[in-house]
Amino acid sequence: MTTTVMADGQLTPEEQKRLTADMHRSLRRKKTRAFMLVAPLVVFILITFVAPIATMLFRSVDNPQVATYMPNTTAALAQWEGDALPDEATFAALVKDLTEGRKDKTIGKAATRLNYEKSRMRSLITGTARKAARLTPPYKDKVIKIKKGWGDVDTWRVIKRESSTFTKSYYVAAFDMKTQPDGEITVLPDKQQIYIKLFWRTVWMSLLITALTVLLGYPVSYLLASLPLRTANMLMILVLLPFWTSLLVRTSSWIAMLQGQGVINDLLVWIGLVDDQNRLTMIYNATGTVITMTHILLPFMILPLYSVMKTIPPSYMRAARSLGATPFTAFYRVYLPQSVPGISAGAILVFILAIGYYITPALVGGQSGQFIGNMIAYHMQGSLNWGLAAALGVMLLVLVLGIYAVYNRLVGDNKVKMG
Repeated sequence: MTTTVMADGQLTPEEQKRLTADMHRSLRRKKTRAFMLVAPLVVFILITFVAPIATMLFRSVDNPQVATYMPNTTAALAQWEGDALPDEATFAALVKDLTEGRKDKTIGKAATRLNYEKSRMRSLITGTARKAARLTPPYKDKVIKIKKGWGDVDTWRVIKRESSTFTKSYYVAAFDMKTQPDGEITVLPDKQQIYIKLFWRTVWMSLLITALTVLLGYPVSYLLASLPLRTANMLMILVLLPFWTSLLVRTSSWIAMLQGQGVINDLLVWIGLVDDQNRLTMIYNATGTVITMTHILLPFMILPLYSVMKTIPPSYMRAARSLGATPFTAFYRVYLPQSVPGISAGAILVFILAIGYYITPALVGGQSGQFIGNMIAYHMQGSLNWGLAAALGVMLLVLVLGIYAVYNRLVGDNKVKMG
């Protein structure tokens, strides 16, 4: 295509518009190609990361059981004030829901959900459902005769409160609180509190494990970075060796080593540090969890430390020594500040991995070494209270993000790098 040029060397307005349009088309094609290249990664992140988190957020407030499986009772209670027992029409709606729910085998789901809020609700509902089909009007006195719990106003208050399709009850329970039948939220007695204590235990044990990996990993990384490349590569194989071994095998090995008749106790008895009758208890408690997880997560500290230390020129230390600094002063004033990015990267990596662990604490932690992840797994697989498990998961996610925000504020992104 011929380009028209004016006498002063400038393009004509028509040619300028055409050239601008061609540039925009070329830019759109480049953006489209770039988007198509990253589209598989975006889809993968949406499916494996965003969707599970969104599902967890939704499940933590989702509450469809009562409204779905007791629809007539839910509708009848909509206008109930909650001061006295409901009227005959509400009891008739209850009998209808119990009869249909037992026939369809769905009433147990609503009963289980209500039992989370008030004890004995499941037996109250299922016990009445077995006899509901034989009842005839009027229902009120007959239903109360079957189960006295129906004569308690609090029972009906709980049903009405949980008839909403969304609830805050899971978060109330996750914060070790309880919603009273009248709607007031109260804190559970100290002896009944579980989850907040587990959160604090998870945080401080994760911090302890992180600190131990720094203390153990720093000298190892320093040695690897100081040795010749050939020797360092051979020793690095020993660091990476645990990655080639099953996590279950490594944990089981520590169980054999830490138990009362294990290798470590036998060694302590043999050298005379511990009496045979007073062997150390290092398994199925917090000690076992800390020791085992420190060993498992140690490579995640060594690798970022080594990658950063390898970039620090050895001449810096020699220059500091030549200027009169002692070995300790040269290390403290010259080498250590340059290795802080590796410490920061390794610490945040180990801490986030540790705070979400549940397999190792489940195997070696016993009662005092459990993490909040173990309780989440229990509610997912044992009690099947997925709503509470989701609420605990959301709280753990918010806790990790909050700790990371504080860490980022104190340390900064510029001091976190992998080499």
